This record gives sequence, C-alpha cells and structure tokens, in this order.
Amino acid sequence: MTAPFPINLCNPRWTIFRTICLTAFLFAGIGIPAAPTDKEHSELSWSLKPVSRPGFPGGDPKGSNPIDLFLDSILRAKNLKAVGPADKLTLLRRVYLDLIGIPPSPAEQEAFVADASVDAYEKVVDQLLENEQHGVRYARHWLDVLRYADLDERMPAAQGIYLWRDWVINALNDDLPYDQFVRTQLTGYRSTERTQMSATGYRSRKEPRPDDLFALGFLARGAGGDPQDLALAAVETISTGFMGMTVGCAKCHDHRYDPISQRDFYAMKALFDPLVLRKVTLASAADLVAAGKAQAEAEENRAAIERPMNELIGPYKERLYEDRVRMLPPDVQTIIRKPEKERSVEEQKIADDYFPILRIDSDKIAEVMPEADRKRYQELQKQLSALGSNRSGRRGAEISVFYTVEADRVREREKSYILTSGDPARPEKDNEVQPGWPFATSGFDFREGRIEAFSDWLTAPDNPLFARVAVNRLWQWHFGEGLLKTPSDFGALGGIPSNPELLDWLASEFVCQNFSMKQMHRLIVTSQAYQRESEVGAEFSANLKIDPNNTDLWHFRLQRLEAEPIWDSIHAAAGKLKLTVGGPSFDIRDAGQNRRGGPARGSSESTGSMIQRAAYLIRGFSPSRDVVPNFLQAFDVDDGREPCPMRTQTVTAPQALFLMNSEEIETASTELAARLKKESHGNLDQAVELVYRFTVARPPSPFEKDQALSFLEYDASRLKKLSWLLFNLDEFIYVR
Repeated sequence: MTAPFPINLCNPRWTIFRTICLTAFLFAGIGIPAAPTDKEHSELSWSLKPVSRPGFPGGDPKGSNPIDLFLDSILRAKNLKAVGPADKLTLLRRVYLDLIGIPPSPAEQEAFVADASVDAYEKVVDQLLENEQHGVRYARHWLDVLRYADLDERMPAAQGIYLWRDWVINALNDDLPYDQFVRTQLTGYRSTERTQMSATGYRSRKEPRPDDLFALGFLARGAGGDPQDLALAAVETISTGFMGMTVGCAKCHDHRYDPISQRDFYAMKALFDPLVLRKVTLASAADLVAAGKAQAEAEENRAAIERPMNELIGPYKERLYEDRVRMLPPDVQTIIRKPEKERSVEEQKIADDYFPILRIDSDKIAEVMPEADRKRYQELQKQLSALGSNRSGRRGAEISVFYTVEADRVREREKSYILTSGDPARPEKDNEVQPGWPFATSGFDFREGRIEAFSDWLTAPDNPLFARVAVNRLWQWHFGEGLLKTPSDFGALGGIPSNPELLDWLASEFVCQNFSMKQMHRLIVTSQAYQRESEVGAEFSANLKIDPNNTDLWHFRLQRLEAEPIWDSIHAAAGKLKLTVGGPSFDIRDAGQNRRGGPARGSSESTGSMIQRAAYLIRGFSPSRDVVPNFLQAFDVDDGREPCPMRTQTVTAPQALFLMNSEEIETASTELAARLKKESHGNLDQAVELVYRFTVARPPSPFEKDQALSFLEYDASRLKKLSWLLFNLDEFIYVR
C-alpha cells in the first residue's frame, strides 16, 4: 500500500512553507507558472458557464442508476473492465461508516446477510439516511469546509459556538435543502421572503425561526481582533466554501489566474462591512434575575478585597507608571497625561498603541515592594483568585450566551475602500468601492440588506457554481476524490473535471430534487460504481496500465478512515460509545467531561462510563497550549483556522503509536475483552466470532479463527490482547 503525500494543505504552516518556496523560486530565476492567456482563460472558464443537463449516454436509463450510465460510457470508450460488486458485509461496513460514521453491529450484519430481497441494500441506505447519526457524520465534513473551531485566540464568539455546530447537525438530519442551508447561515432566514405586509399597509420584517439564530455562528466565527476581520473572513470562506473560487490572493493584488481584481475583492468585502457581533443571552427571566443577584454579590465580595489591595499597591504602581511615561517622546507624554475625554481621535489611538508598554503587571509591582508588603499583596491576590474561580459558590446562576451578527446602521453609511496590502489600518481613501460580487451578471437590490441580496443571488438555481461545487463535495466525501480534484478551486488552476457531463448532470439533478442532500447521497451510494469491490486481481492488469489512478472508478477506492470514525469505531467496539446528539465539545484530557452516562452503541448496557463521538472533540488554536488533541492531529485533523476542503490521508508513526500504546486503546481493549466474556458466556469460539464482528464488521475466516484460538491458548484472560490485535489491523482503519 502506498502512503499519500503527507502534507496537510489545510494547515497555515503549509501556506507559509508554500510562500517561502515560491519566493525562493523567484530569486533563483525559476519563476512560477505564467498566467493563462485569454484563450486559456476561455477554455478554463467552464465552471462559470450555465449548467446544461446532458442527455444519458446510450439513451433512456431503463431502471439503471444514471451515474453508472455516464461512468460506464467512459469505461467502454477506454476499454476498461469494471470489477464486480463487493460482498454484502464489505458493502455494509462501507456504507455504515460513510453515512453515519459508525460500523454495523453484529445483529445488523446478520439481518442484512439474511435479507434476500432485491432492495435489501436500498432499505439499509434509507435507514441510515434517517438515522440521527447521519447529521453528526456529515456535519463534520461541512464544518471542515466552513472552518469550525471551538477556540481561537482571536475569536470572541467562542462561547456558545458549539450551538452553530449543533444547528448544522440538525439541519442535515432534517434534510434542509442546500440553498436554505446556505442562505440561513448568511441571513438567519431560510426563505427569500423576509418581509410581510400588514392589513394597514405597513411592511415589516418577518420573524425568523428561533433556532436559526444559531446558523449565524458561521459568520460570527470570523470575527477577530480587528472590526474588519469579520468581513474579510466572510469573503474568503463563502467564496471557497460555497462557490469554489479562491479569491484570497486578490486581497493584495489582482488575481493572477482567475478573473478577480483587487477591486472585486473589496467590493465583496463591502457586502459584509456593516456586520458586527451581537451577544445573545440564552436564559429565562428567572435565570437572569438569579444571575444578576449573584453578580452583585460577587462584586461586593471582590470590592472588599480590591479596596485594601489598591491602597497597598497604589504608590508602587504610580511610581512605576511615571517611570515608564518619562521614557516616552515628549509629544507622546503630553498625550498620555491628557485626560481621556480631552483627547482627539488620533490622540486616543496613539494612547491605545502605547497601552501595552505602560501596563504595569502584578509581578513588576511585587518586585519593588518590601517583603512585608509583598506577602500581604500575594495573600490578597490569592483571596481574589479564589473568589473569581467560584463566584461565591453561585455556579447555578451562570448563564449561557451565543454570539450572532447583525448589520450596524452606522457602519452601513460608512464608505468602503481598497485596503493597501490587505492591511485594515491602511485604507486607500481615494479608492472607494461599492458592494458587489464579480460573477454576478446584474446589480443587487439592497433594499432588504446587502447580505440578503447577495445570498439570493448566490443560492439561485441558475448560479452555475453553486450546485456544481456542492455536488462535487458530496461526490468527494463518498469516493475520496471529487470529479474535480480541487473541491474549493473551480478556477483556472483547478483544472477540469474527470467527467464534466456527469458533474453537470448531478448539478442539474440537485436543482431538480430541490437541493435535497439526502437524495443525492442516496443516488450516489446506490450506484454500481459505489458498490464495486476495492481489491484488484491480476486479471485487471490492463486496467492498471490504462487508468492507474482509478480516475474512472472501475473499482472502489481504498480509503483510510478519518480520525472521527476511527475514534467512534474503537469505542463502539468496546460498547461505550455515547450516541446522544448535541452539546458542548469535550477534551480527551478531561476525563470528567468525556466519560458520561448515556446509551451505548450495540451494547446491552444503557448506563455507565460512556464516551461521546469524536465530532464533539474540542478543536481550535491557542498560542499557550495545544487545543486539538494529539489523536486528532495524528490523524490529519486541522485546527479550524483555515477552511479545510479535503483532509490529507497520511500514514505516520504517531498513528501506529496511538493504536498500539495510547491510554484510549488500552482502556478500549480492556472494555472490549469484558464485553466479549459477557456476551459469549465464556465460549471462546463465540468470543473470536464476536471480536471480528465488533471491530471489522465480518466473521473471521476459518484460518483467522484457528489462529485466534491458538493465540488465546484457551485462556479467556488473553482476550484483551486479541482485542488489541484487532484494533491494530489495517482493515480496522481502512474502508475497502
């Protein structure tokens, strides 16, 4: 097995590395590829042309899956022979892990094998698409693209951001049409009708669905340290995620390869410039009253400590501050000494810029204190710290909040400019831009709002990029690679699809199915191409010469599972996987949070030490600590700072070390062994059968069973070691 090239293209460090390499090439005289000529641009602008529904190769499908008609036509033209269908249990494990991210239980395996009806597989597909775990599985795909993070050093909306993740899960489970799925995350409204007329002729805004407030976490997530971060993040994430166009480089100069100018980029940004964060309190009236009383009590207790502390440190702090001010230039000293209300806007900015230099930290104050005062200061600090961690014991009065976005009416009246070198602090005041989008064929009607007008155009059925990009992503998540290999770049550098007719047919069908993602999932996984065997025998050597990369899908691609289904499969086998949907993210390192009661997958136990699905594992970035758990990092999960359209599939030593030596595998092996003893009633033959069923979703072959029994040496205490061996099979972490 050949390992794919081990570089995570979603990681910001890769972007830095790529920039360094390009710079080195330029200095070395190597250069970078020349921009496409007008002729090449014309040939590569296929993605901007209207979607036309092609006819089926060979005429009427006559009951066949239309996908196979397009693929088989290519196979015939290239003289490629398709492999046969996968066996039933291989296919069952494949579609379970694909659609819900959890392997089938032994009972589900037996039921499928026993079902001899012609639609047995289709019934399983329908059941999985209606399973609430489907939303958990596919939300993780979408949240990679939309750069979800629980924590980011520059993200004020971190508190409550998981509610956006849960909204995505619920939307996918409800099969919210894709156009509404996108529109709601941009505007908070599912419909394009956002106003209503009263009987007296007064037009007002319609009330959106209350739960759709959480969809706006998508935009709120982009807010950072600068007010313009939100708009910049919106442009880059929306353009790559929903339109498959990379516009980020136009922030500083005209796009070298695609028809996007720097002015176009800032016209896009102007659409989102009025947006600001809004903090929403998620509490009842009684909760708010209780929280207010708790806050007042806490403030009184803090004041009782802060008063003597400030009296103690005041002279020392004033002396240190004055020493630092005297080190500044005279003109800056004048501004600093001026009362804040008397400063001009420019002076206040200067004062703010010097704040980090003038700030007096507690350790600096302690350094200049005599010993007695230092001890007293440290004691007061401890008292204040203890008070802050407990809030006078009124933990029950804490209230939840969520950050959404809204258009600020003052910012709507402000002008938008091109930013020199992409720096928000350096606008080109003589280079004003109007809100717009480069691929729109007509102007926007902004009467209902800038983003509302833009979202209506973006999600319109006749937008050629909207449906194409979406179905290409769905195809990629099922087959491991899109019909266009660069799912977030439908521009000149993205190339052309391997099967343009099939991509356009899927896009047109998506529109015809009212943007139902579940219908597209069903269409894809019920195709013969999806159900083919992955193993290739010697009789297909000619195929390997013609199509060595399996571009035309004459067999199913062997795929390594992502981190989340590996985690879920481990704990499902142990009978400890918690299947409740929704809730805050948890950290592997916090045993008190990640082990909770709840129903377990495939276990007869309903309570006990359960663990949540990996979709709820915390991820994000902090300069002071690793937020993304080592397990997720080892299996190619990014931290959410950048959109991740496609995870890499590396094969590395840390992955093997996790499966061999980690605490999680040690615990899961112990729990699986206990489960085997209980459910086999001490019968080792049955225990061997079950351990294969639990881990790789099939019974052992006669040879494997003999080997396993020999390994056990008729000693049930060795079941833990056998469980460990099964977790370390390649078959356990690969889908074939």
